Amino acid sequence: MPVTTLFFDLDGTVSNNFDGIARCLNYALERMDYPLLSDDEVLPFVGPPFRESLPAAFPGIDVEHALVLYRERYEHTGWQENALYHGIHDAIRALHLQGFTIALCTSKPRIFAERIIDHFELGRYFDGVHGPEIDGRFDRKTDLLEHLIGHYAVAPHNAVMIGDRDKDVEAALHVGAHSLGVLWGFGSHDELHGAGAKRIIATPAELIHTIHSLA
Repeated sequence: MPVTTLFFDLDGTVSNNFDGIARCLNYALERMDYPLLSDDEVLPFVGPPFRESLPAAFPGIDVEHALVLYRERYEHTGWQENALYHGIHDAIRALHLQGFTIALCTSKPRIFAERIIDHFELGRYFDGVHGPEIDGRFDRKTDLLEHLIGHYAVAPHNAVMIGDRDKDVEAALHVGAHSLGVLWGFGSHDELHGAGAKRIIATPAELIHTIHSLA
């Protein structure tokens, strides 16, 4: 059966928001008297929800207070410290014109994801922008993608989850969708392959051909 529906991750797949994430995370940590993180130390926090990654790295941390501080900076400045990956706009536009249903499935809070998609003028190509709510609903990507499979009334084998981290692959496998790993973001080939990605590509230019080859 042909693929009809594409679920894109945001950070590391559509746009590179590493600087914004790193600066906002360190803003929160500094105000809570935790040590600042280097770029290499920030990397594991890009992708998974902070409600999972922060307690793992900082046992006993007040996660909800950290999130308030993080969003304090992110809402005003952090979301703009961001850039589209080269070629991703053209690829998404072409897929839209070819008739695919396209939706964002991100671990970034929905209110910020919507702002970023609008900022980059991609909203016209997306049928929906979806992410966790501020209260933590849909924090886990597996839960969000499972919800979206029902929301869009698509059979899992007609859907593709496109992303750069193991959590994207795991969500696809959880619902029975195709997984397409991308290497221009924050995850390595070993990470994606180890999670079970069926296809892994190196550039946005490969998206269209690869998606059409899935069946």
